[in-house]
Order: sequence, then C-alpha cells, then structure tokens
Amino acid sequence: MQFPEELRYTKEHEWLRVEGGRATVGITDFAQDALGDVVFVELPAVGTTLAAGQIFGVVESNKTVSDLFAPVAGQVVEVNEALKTQPELVNQDPYGGGWMIRITMTDAGGDLLDAAAYRAHVEKS
Repeated sequence: MQFPEELRYTKEHEWLRVEGGRATVGITDFAQDALGDVVFVELPAVGTTLAAGQIFGVVESNKTVSDLFAPVAGQVVEVNEALKTQPELVNQDPYGGGWMIRITMTDAGGDLLDAAAYRAHVEKS
C-alpha cells in the first residue's frame, strides 16, 4: 500500500493534496484495493458547495457501493471527467489519474491525518 507523505487523509479513506487554496481529492490506495474493481463513479457538478464530512459522490465496484466524503469545506471547481468513461483509473492510479474532484477550500479541516497517522489507522482496521 502506498501512502504518499505529501498528502493528508481522512479516516473514511479519502486523500487530499493542497496546492495554494485549492485541494485535489480522491480515494486512497487502501480504499481502492478494498473496493475491488471500480465500475462507476458519481461526482458532483462543478459549482457545488460542500461542507467538510458531507457526502459528495459515490463509487461503485464489483463488490459494493461506497459514499465519498468531502475532507474539507469548499466549492467544487473541477471534476475528473475521465472517470465517466474510465472508472478503472481509480484502481490503476488512485493518487494521480484517479483523482475525483478539485475544491477551492473555505475551511482547511481539522480532522485530517498525515501519512503516518493514516497508516496506523489502516493497520488497526
């Protein structure tokens, strides 16, 4: 399992990459592995305002359907359109081509974990 040091994580298995006032969000390597083959991803429309912890979409795999939770508050400014036709990118490259949304943050969130804390959380699961 990969847990890049530069990212922040949620206990619900989303990752967050902050660049200035914007954040890119996706699901972790652990999450995509637990889900199995991702077959469908439902994401919000650009312009949607999210609260930290709010459900922003759904990922469906050959095993289950799972909600996606916003790690921070803000407005969706970009959605990974490639996932509509290539949901398998979530499995193939969860921290790169499998990203899901970009948010202009209004709140940086207080419950985010660093890589070491997320790794410890996963090992307890």
